[in-house]
Amino acid sequence: MTAALQRLPNGMAVIADPMPGAQSAAVGLYAAVGSRQEPTGKGGLAHMVEHMVFKGAGNRGARAIAEAIEDVGGSLNAWTARDQTAFHARVLPNDVALAVGLIADLVRAPLFDPDELEREKGVILSELGEILDNPEDLSGDLLFEAAFDGQPLGAPVIGREETIRAFDTGDLHGWLKGQFTPDRLLLVGTGAVDGDTLLRLAEQRFGDLPAAPLAASVAATFTGSSRRQPRRTAQAHWHVGWQAPSGADPAMPAASVFAQAVGGGMSSRLFQQLREERGLAYSIYAWTQGFADTGIMAVSAATDRPDAPAALALARQVVASAAETLDEDEVARAKAQIEASLRMSLERVQGRADHHARSFELFGRLVGLEESLDELHAVDSAAARTAGRRMLDGPVALAAVGGGRLALAA
Repeated sequence: MTAALQRLPNGMAVIADPMPGAQSAAVGLYAAVGSRQEPTGKGGLAHMVEHMVFKGAGNRGARAIAEAIEDVGGSLNAWTARDQTAFHARVLPNDVALAVGLIADLVRAPLFDPDELEREKGVILSELGEILDNPEDLSGDLLFEAAFDGQPLGAPVIGREETIRAFDTGDLHGWLKGQFTPDRLLLVGTGAVDGDTLLRLAEQRFGDLPAAPLAASVAATFTGSSRRQPRRTAQAHWHVGWQAPSGADPAMPAASVFAQAVGGGMSSRLFQQLREERGLAYSIYAWTQGFADTGIMAVSAATDRPDAPAALALARQVVASAAETLDEDEVARAKAQIEASLRMSLERVQGRADHHARSFELFGRLVGLEESLDELHAVDSAAARTAGRRMLDGPVALAAVGGGRLALAA
């Protein structure tokens, strides 16, 4: 990779990754803060702030922000996760300065008009309604509640109706001032970007942010528990999860390979045994997600309600068997899939920016493609089986919507 990491005097990090031949640039401001940092009783605050900054910032209202980026054919958007908030733009080379300026305005000069806040609460409550009406989305939130019972990491990113309705503009200003500090911010530019220019723009727009040391987030503990919501749905949407290594743990590559081999593709054990051989599920897959201090591996499925108990029991048997019998051919196939996915994502300017941001947040430095691939290639079947056994030896979390009879009993 051609990426280079530099820091402003206040500690803010800047990564530039020019890509020869690229015709566009991705510019993103990534904050290593999300819903898990929210105070008690303020669930959904990070997500509300992400929405509200687009309602007016700097000398532009909501429509003027949209027109400014679309006048040059670009796009501007954002997301909030449990441990990250990102504001990202896609533009042509001559408009990188505009993109950086717009993003800076969003996080440094939001208007936070009280009337706009009340309107946006209605919008977010509608979004919450969509999640609650979607069994797949709802069961995913329930999985994190079950896995990290009573902890910020387990709370839904969007918040709950009572917390959403209670926000005021003071909450929004306090969140940005207290959380968007230079040590948590990373500006990334990929594609048709110039490193010196990006650094200069960062200094102009963010160089005067005062450094402010922050207390470390409270470490999460994978507790394991159950969350079930009976519904008259055609399908039971369920997830079963185990504690995985943290994102920077040297054991994470082996855990990822294990999950990929067990349920990452059509050739995987879960797909073959539950869908192809038994016809118990249309959708069945395994995945991992690593955070700074912990991780999760899960099997997720949608099955006919009467088949849900048998499908869950068989899925757990398949995973347990893989931890003892996974072979080199399966591991080699899983590694090839992971490598291909990584290489393909790095062909895109946005994928490259997201990769750098996630790597920096987990490791505190640039992690090159070859380093990642060396760690992946070093995983053999013994390491993958060991990773699987370690995950299965810990607590188990179960979440289900429409599967009232599901239970964790073997």
